[in-house]
Amino acid sequence: MPDLDLETEYSPRLTVTDHAQIFARWAREAEDYRAEMLKAGKAELGISYGESPRQFIDLFLPAAGETAPLAIFIHGGYWRAMDPSFHSHMARGLNERGFAVGVVGYDLCPIVAIADIIEQIRRACAFLWQRFNRRMLVSGHSAGGHLTAAMVATDWQKLWPKLPSDLVPVGYAISGVFDLTPLTKTSMNQDFRLDDDEARRISPIFWTVPPGRTLDEAVGDLESSEFKRQSRSMADAWRQAKAETRYAEFPGNHFTVIDALADPKNAMVARIAELARRVSA
Repeated sequence: MPDLDLETEYSPRLTVTDHAQIFARWAREAEDYRAEMLKAGKAELGISYGESPRQFIDLFLPAAGETAPLAIFIHGGYWRAMDPSFHSHMARGLNERGFAVGVVGYDLCPIVAIADIIEQIRRACAFLWQRFNRRMLVSGHSAGGHLTAAMVATDWQKLWPKLPSDLVPVGYAISGVFDLTPLTKTSMNQDFRLDDDEARRISPIFWTVPPGRTLDEAVGDLESSEFKRQSRSMADAWRQAKAETRYAEFPGNHFTVIDALADPKNAMVARIAELARRVSA
Protein backbone atom coordinates (compact mmCIF):
# COMPACT_ATOMS: atom_id res chain seq x y z
CA MET A 1 0.00 0.00 0.00
CA PRO A 2 2.83 2.57 0.65
CA ASP A 3 3.69 2.46 -3.08
CA LEU A 4 0.14 3.26 -4.15
CA ASP A 5 -1.16 6.70 -5.00
CA LEU A 6 -4.03 6.53 -2.52
CA GLU A 7 -5.48 9.84 -3.67
CA THR A 8 -6.00 8.44 -7.16
CA GLU A 9 -6.93 4.93 -6.04
CA TYR A 10 -9.72 6.20 -3.81
CA SER A 11 -10.94 9.14 -5.92
CA PRO A 12 -12.97 7.82 -8.87
CA ARG A 13 -13.79 11.34 -10.02
CA LEU A 14 -10.09 11.78 -10.86
CA THR A 15 -10.08 8.80 -13.22
CA VAL A 16 -13.62 8.74 -14.60
CA THR A 17 -13.37 11.90 -16.66
CA ASP A 18 -17.02 11.99 -17.71
CA HIS A 19 -18.39 11.62 -14.18
CA ALA A 20 -20.28 14.94 -14.40
CA GLN A 21 -22.17 13.71 -17.47
CA ILE A 22 -22.93 10.42 -15.69
CA PHE A 23 -24.37 12.27 -12.69
CA ALA A 24 -26.47 14.49 -14.96
CA ARG A 25 -27.82 11.41 -16.75
CA TRP A 26 -28.65 9.78 -13.41
CA ALA A 27 -30.58 12.89 -12.36
CA ARG A 28 -32.62 12.89 -15.59
CA GLU A 29 -33.37 9.17 -15.47
CA ALA A 30 -34.24 9.36 -11.77
CA GLU A 31 -36.64 12.25 -12.35
CA ASP A 32 -38.31 10.36 -15.18
CA TYR A 33 -38.76 7.29 -12.99
CA ARG A 34 -40.25 9.31 -10.14
CA ALA A 35 -42.75 10.87 -12.55
CA GLU A 36 -43.63 7.46 -14.02
CA MET A 37 -44.15 5.87 -10.60
CA LEU A 38 -46.07 8.83 -9.19
CA LYS A 39 -48.43 8.72 -12.17
CA ALA A 40 -48.97 5.00 -11.50
CA GLY A 41 -49.61 5.63 -7.80
CA LYS A 42 -46.56 3.52 -6.91
CA ALA A 43 -44.28 6.14 -5.33
CA GLU A 44 -44.25 7.87 -1.97
CA LEU A 45 -41.57 10.53 -1.81
CA GLY A 46 -39.89 12.34 1.04
CA ILE A 47 -40.91 10.05 3.89
CA SER A 48 -39.20 11.50 6.95
CA TYR A 49 -37.49 9.08 9.33
CA GLY A 50 -35.32 11.51 11.29
CA GLU A 51 -34.88 15.06 12.48
CA SER A 52 -33.05 16.67 9.55
CA PRO A 53 -34.37 17.36 6.01
CA ARG A 54 -31.92 14.91 4.43
CA GLN A 55 -33.15 12.01 6.57
CA PHE A 56 -35.87 10.80 4.21
CA ILE A 57 -36.87 7.78 2.16
CA ASP A 58 -38.31 7.69 -1.35
CA LEU A 59 -40.41 4.52 -1.58
CA PHE A 60 -41.14 2.79 -4.88
CA LEU A 61 -43.67 -0.03 -4.97
CA PRO A 62 -44.20 -2.92 -7.38
CA ALA A 63 -47.59 -4.12 -8.61
CA ALA A 64 -48.21 -5.92 -5.30
CA GLY A 65 -47.94 -2.61 -3.43
CA GLU A 66 -46.95 -2.45 0.23
CA THR A 67 -47.41 -6.18 0.74
CA ALA A 68 -44.31 -6.87 -1.39
CA PRO A 69 -40.96 -7.98 0.05
CA LEU A 70 -38.78 -5.04 1.09
CA ALA A 71 -35.35 -3.86 0.00
CA ILE A 72 -33.53 -0.58 0.48
CA PHE A 73 -30.83 1.18 -1.52
CA ILE A 74 -28.24 3.50 0.06
CA HIS A 75 -26.62 5.97 -2.32
CA GLY A 76 -22.93 6.73 -2.59
CA GLY A 77 -21.02 10.00 -2.75
CA TYR A 78 -18.27 9.30 -0.19
CA TRP A 79 -20.58 10.18 2.71
CA ARG A 80 -20.37 13.80 1.55
CA ALA A 81 -22.35 14.16 -1.69
CA MET A 82 -25.45 13.00 -3.58
CA ASP A 83 -28.99 12.24 -2.36
CA PRO A 84 -31.84 9.89 -3.34
CA SER A 85 -32.96 12.15 -6.21
CA PHE A 86 -30.01 10.89 -8.29
CA HIS A 87 -30.92 7.23 -7.77
CA SER A 88 -34.71 6.75 -8.02
CA HIS A 89 -34.47 4.77 -11.26
CA MET A 90 -32.16 2.26 -9.62
CA ALA A 91 -35.24 0.87 -7.90
CA ARG A 92 -36.67 -0.18 -11.28
CA GLY A 93 -34.88 -3.53 -11.54
CA LEU A 94 -36.16 -4.83 -8.22
CA ASN A 95 -39.56 -3.13 -8.61
CA GLU A 96 -40.17 -5.05 -11.82
CA ARG A 97 -39.14 -8.25 -10.05
CA GLY A 98 -41.79 -7.68 -7.38
CA PHE A 99 -39.89 -5.91 -4.57
CA ALA A 100 -40.64 -2.64 -2.81
CA VAL A 101 -37.55 -0.42 -2.71
CA GLY A 102 -36.80 2.42 -0.32
CA VAL A 103 -34.05 4.79 -1.51
CA VAL A 104 -32.60 6.28 1.67
CA GLY A 105 -31.05 9.70 2.26
CA TYR A 106 -28.82 10.85 5.10
CA ASP A 107 -26.85 13.83 6.36
CA LEU A 108 -23.40 14.40 4.91
CA CYS A 109 -19.85 14.97 6.11
CA PRO A 110 -18.48 17.29 7.37
CA ILE A 111 -21.80 18.43 8.89
CA VAL A 112 -21.96 15.04 10.61
CA ALA A 113 -19.43 12.26 11.13
CA ILE A 114 -19.51 8.91 9.34
CA ALA A 115 -20.41 7.28 12.66
CA ASP A 116 -23.49 9.53 12.78
CA ILE A 117 -24.48 8.42 9.27
CA ILE A 118 -24.28 4.77 10.34
CA GLU A 119 -26.72 5.54 13.15
CA GLN A 120 -29.05 7.40 10.78
CA ILE A 121 -29.26 4.44 8.41
CA ARG A 122 -29.97 2.19 11.37
CA ARG A 123 -32.85 4.47 12.31
CA ALA A 124 -34.12 4.32 8.74
CA CYS A 125 -34.16 0.51 8.87
CA ALA A 126 -35.94 0.57 12.23
CA PHE A 127 -38.46 3.06 10.83
CA LEU A 128 -39.21 0.76 7.89
CA TRP A 129 -39.67 -2.17 10.27
CA GLN A 130 -42.21 -0.17 12.24
CA ARG A 131 -44.10 0.65 9.05
CA PHE A 132 -43.93 -2.70 7.24
CA ASN A 133 -43.21 -5.18 10.05
CA ARG A 134 -40.79 -7.14 7.90
CA ARG A 135 -37.08 -7.76 7.60
CA MET A 136 -35.23 -6.36 4.62
CA LEU A 137 -32.35 -6.69 2.23
CA VAL A 138 -30.02 -3.68 2.16
CA SER A 139 -27.96 -2.73 -0.87
CA GLY A 140 -25.74 0.26 -1.46
CA HIS A 141 -23.09 1.81 -3.66
CA SER A 142 -19.66 3.19 -2.67
CA ALA A 143 -20.24 4.85 0.73
CA GLY A 144 -23.58 3.05 0.61
CA GLY A 145 -21.67 -0.23 0.28
CA HIS A 146 -19.91 0.53 3.55
CA LEU A 147 -23.23 1.39 5.17
CA THR A 148 -24.78 -1.80 3.78
CA ALA A 149 -22.14 -3.91 5.52
CA ALA A 150 -22.67 -1.94 8.72
CA MET A 151 -26.39 -2.78 8.64
CA VAL A 152 -25.77 -6.50 8.03
CA ALA A 153 -23.35 -6.62 10.98
CA THR A 154 -25.69 -4.78 13.38
CA ASP A 155 -27.09 -6.58 16.42
CA TRP A 156 -30.49 -4.96 16.23
CA GLN A 157 -31.92 -6.23 19.50
CA LYS A 158 -28.98 -4.75 21.35
CA LEU A 159 -30.03 -1.33 20.04
CA TRP A 160 -33.82 -1.78 20.09
CA PRO A 161 -35.04 -4.87 21.98
CA LYS A 162 -38.35 -5.00 20.08
CA LEU A 163 -36.64 -5.44 16.71
CA PRO A 164 -35.66 -8.86 15.32
CA SER A 165 -31.97 -9.50 15.85
CA ASP A 166 -31.61 -10.21 12.13
CA LEU A 167 -33.57 -7.25 10.82
CA VAL A 168 -31.03 -7.03 7.97
CA PRO A 169 -29.75 -10.57 7.41
CA VAL A 170 -28.61 -10.02 3.82
CA GLY A 171 -26.73 -7.26 2.02
CA TYR A 172 -25.41 -6.43 -1.42
CA ALA A 173 -22.51 -3.95 -1.36
CA ILE A 174 -21.35 -2.42 -4.64
CA SER A 175 -17.93 -0.73 -4.83
CA GLY A 176 -17.76 -0.34 -1.07
CA VAL A 177 -14.96 0.77 1.24
CA PHE A 178 -14.93 -1.54 4.24
CA ASP A 179 -11.55 -0.64 5.78
CA LEU A 180 -11.50 3.15 6.18
CA THR A 181 -7.93 3.43 7.49
CA PRO A 182 -6.42 4.22 4.04
CA LEU A 183 -8.75 7.22 3.76
CA THR A 184 -6.96 8.96 6.63
CA LYS A 185 -4.09 9.51 4.18
CA THR A 186 -6.20 11.24 1.53
CA SER A 187 -7.36 14.83 1.14
CA MET A 188 -10.95 13.66 1.68
CA ASN A 189 -10.14 13.22 5.35
CA GLN A 190 -10.49 16.98 5.80
CA ASP A 191 -14.22 16.23 5.67
CA PHE A 192 -14.15 12.85 7.43
CA ARG A 193 -11.87 13.98 10.29
CA LEU A 194 -10.80 10.43 11.03
CA ASP A 195 -7.81 9.31 13.02
CA ASP A 196 -6.60 5.73 12.72
CA ASP A 197 -8.54 4.53 15.77
CA GLU A 198 -11.86 6.00 14.64
CA ALA A 199 -11.34 4.81 11.07
CA ARG A 200 -10.85 1.28 12.34
CA ARG A 201 -13.81 1.52 14.73
CA ILE A 202 -16.24 2.33 11.92
CA SER A 203 -14.78 -0.18 9.44
CA PRO A 204 -17.10 -3.20 9.10
CA ILE A 205 -14.24 -5.43 7.97
CA PHE A 206 -13.08 -5.45 11.60
CA TRP A 207 -16.52 -5.97 13.19
CA THR A 208 -17.89 -9.13 14.73
CA VAL A 209 -20.39 -10.64 12.31
CA PRO A 210 -23.55 -12.13 13.84
CA PRO A 211 -24.26 -15.71 12.74
CA GLY A 212 -26.23 -16.44 9.61
CA ARG A 213 -25.49 -13.20 7.76
CA THR A 214 -24.86 -12.91 4.02
CA LEU A 215 -23.01 -10.15 2.16
CA ASP A 216 -22.16 -10.00 -1.53
CA GLU A 217 -19.35 -7.68 -2.62
CA ALA A 218 -19.48 -6.43 -6.20
CA VAL A 219 -17.23 -4.03 -8.13
CA GLY A 220 -16.88 -2.73 -11.66
CA ASP A 221 -14.24 -4.39 -13.78
CA LEU A 222 -12.76 -0.96 -14.59
CA GLU A 223 -12.36 0.13 -10.97
CA SER A 224 -9.08 0.88 -9.24
CA SER A 225 -6.99 -1.86 -7.67
CA GLU A 226 -7.87 -0.58 -4.18
CA PHE A 227 -11.63 -0.72 -4.71
CA LYS A 228 -11.25 -4.30 -5.96
CA ARG A 229 -8.94 -5.17 -3.05
CA GLN A 230 -11.39 -3.69 -0.54
CA SER A 231 -14.22 -5.94 -1.75
CA ARG A 232 -12.08 -9.06 -2.05
CA SER A 233 -10.64 -8.51 1.42
CA MET A 234 -14.09 -7.94 2.87
CA ALA A 235 -15.39 -11.15 1.32
CA ASP A 236 -12.40 -13.09 2.67
CA ALA A 237 -12.59 -11.59 6.16
CA TRP A 238 -16.29 -12.17 6.68
CA ARG A 239 -16.11 -15.65 5.15
CA GLN A 240 -13.52 -16.54 7.79
CA ALA A 241 -16.01 -15.20 10.36
CA LYS A 242 -18.55 -17.74 9.03
CA ALA A 243 -20.67 -15.29 7.04
CA GLU A 244 -21.72 -16.23 3.52
CA THR A 245 -19.92 -13.96 1.07
CA ARG A 246 -19.43 -13.70 -2.67
CA TYR A 247 -17.09 -11.45 -4.67
CA ALA A 248 -18.04 -10.56 -8.25
CA GLU A 249 -16.98 -8.11 -10.95
CA PHE A 250 -19.43 -6.55 -13.40
CA PRO A 251 -18.89 -4.37 -16.48
CA GLY A 252 -18.32 -0.70 -15.76
CA ASN A 253 -16.32 1.84 -13.83
CA HIS A 254 -17.02 3.00 -10.28
CA PHE A 255 -20.12 4.89 -11.40
CA THR A 256 -21.52 3.08 -14.42
CA VAL A 257 -21.46 -0.30 -12.66
CA ILE A 258 -24.71 0.59 -10.88
CA ASP A 259 -26.56 1.40 -14.09
CA ALA A 260 -27.36 -2.31 -14.03
CA LEU A 261 -29.78 -1.77 -11.14
CA ALA A 262 -32.32 -0.21 -13.51
CA ASP A 263 -32.49 -3.36 -15.65
CA PRO A 264 -34.64 -6.20 -14.22
CA LYS A 265 -32.95 -8.68 -16.58
CA ASN A 266 -29.40 -7.83 -15.50
CA ALA A 267 -27.38 -10.50 -13.68
CA MET A 268 -26.69 -8.14 -10.77
CA VAL A 269 -30.39 -7.49 -10.24
CA ALA A 270 -31.11 -11.21 -10.55
CA ARG A 271 -28.61 -11.93 -7.77
CA ILE A 272 -30.01 -9.20 -5.51
CA ALA A 273 -33.52 -10.54 -6.08
CA GLU A 274 -32.33 -14.05 -5.21
CA LEU A 275 -30.90 -12.75 -1.92
CA ALA A 276 -33.98 -10.65 -1.20
CA ARG A 277 -36.21 -13.69 -1.61
CA ARG A 278 -34.29 -15.36 1.21
CA VAL A 279 -35.33 -12.57 3.55
CA SER A 280 -39.00 -12.94 2.71
CA ALA A 281 -39.01 -16.76 2.64
